[in-house]
Amino acid sequence: MTGNADMTIRDIRVTMLRLPWADDRWLKGHALGETRDILVLDVETAGGITGMGYLFVFRPGMRSIAACLEECIIPRVKGKDATAIEAIWKDLWTATMTYGRGGIAAMAMSALDIALWDAVGKRAGLPLHRLWGHYRSQIPIYGSGCFRGAGGDGMIEKALHFVKQGYTAIKMQVAHVHTPAEDLDNVRRMREALGPDIDIMIDVNMGWSADVAIEMGRKFEKYDIYWLEEPVPADDFAGYQRIAAALDMRVVGGETHFTRYDLRPFFINPCLPILQPDPMRGGMTDLRKIATLADTFGITIAPHLFPELNVHLLASIPNGIWCENMGLIDDLWIDPPEIADGMITAPERPGHGLRFKEDVFKFRI
Repeated sequence: MTGNADMTIRDIRVTMLRLPWADDRWLKGHALGETRDILVLDVETAGGITGMGYLFVFRPGMRSIAACLEECIIPRVKGKDATAIEAIWKDLWTATMTYGRGGIAAMAMSALDIALWDAVGKRAGLPLHRLWGHYRSQIPIYGSGCFRGAGGDGMIEKALHFVKQGYTAIKMQVAHVHTPAEDLDNVRRMREALGPDIDIMIDVNMGWSADVAIEMGRKFEKYDIYWLEEPVPADDFAGYQRIAAALDMRVVGGETHFTRYDLRPFFINPCLPILQPDPMRGGMTDLRKIATLADTFGITIAPHLFPELNVHLLASIPNGIWCENMGLIDDLWIDPPEIADGMITAPERPGHGLRFKEDVFKFRI
């Protein structure tokens, strides 16, 4: 039993990994760089329990996050009680206020926060979803990563691959590399290829202005689209409100917003029926608060990527609606959560239950 272990934080180690992409034809067309940059943070306690947190840094910035951890975060945390996660989060938020409230500082905090929860779960002998108050073990998961860079044919081919595996919903991309006419044609062809029973989500990745999003959204509606995601830049809250008011389909977003404070306009004016917060932008502590706020306003949660981690949040809340699987780092885990028949199952191992394969660490930089 680990229940009496001394949870004083003795050491915090940061490891930077630069890995090649998996040899997976279904990753064709992504625009996420030539390598996978992953920051791993280990929190070691005096009692011998170690918690692990990680970030998948999709753009350059891993060394900046590591520098922030070494200079600003780790010195404030060593010697503290690892179970005092709320106190640590608030202290770090306050200490980094003048240069934080998002960005690199928030991502550094998030890596630590994920590791602390892992350690607390291990001490309790409980998976996080049970530590947080279990709601259900299985959550619907959708097939994401039908990348615009693969073209219309490539997106359709990958969507059909997901459907063959039992997925009932897929997500395709528009904007950035295609004209509006090409986007419309790709959506039409996707609906024809999948038939009427598979949900189609569309991700704009902030590629349009509000007026273009309204124009295109109205054209998409006849193809029974489940949602239109991140149609405009994250800070264009007025644009979000205009688009949501103009369209019959769901307008969703939130992955690029940092913490519940960045999402506050969506609670003051709940025009988005589904929010998609990212665990790298506030950690699991803030993600849980976003979920509670959302539930208060009748909003559901479909968090951004990281299905292996987000499954714990979704299994512990009543308003978790979708988990997202893009398959970006599935090959790195020793024992990832089970995905079958369009559902992901929350694991029962203590903490988040994740461990990187040993050969991953030969790619440290």
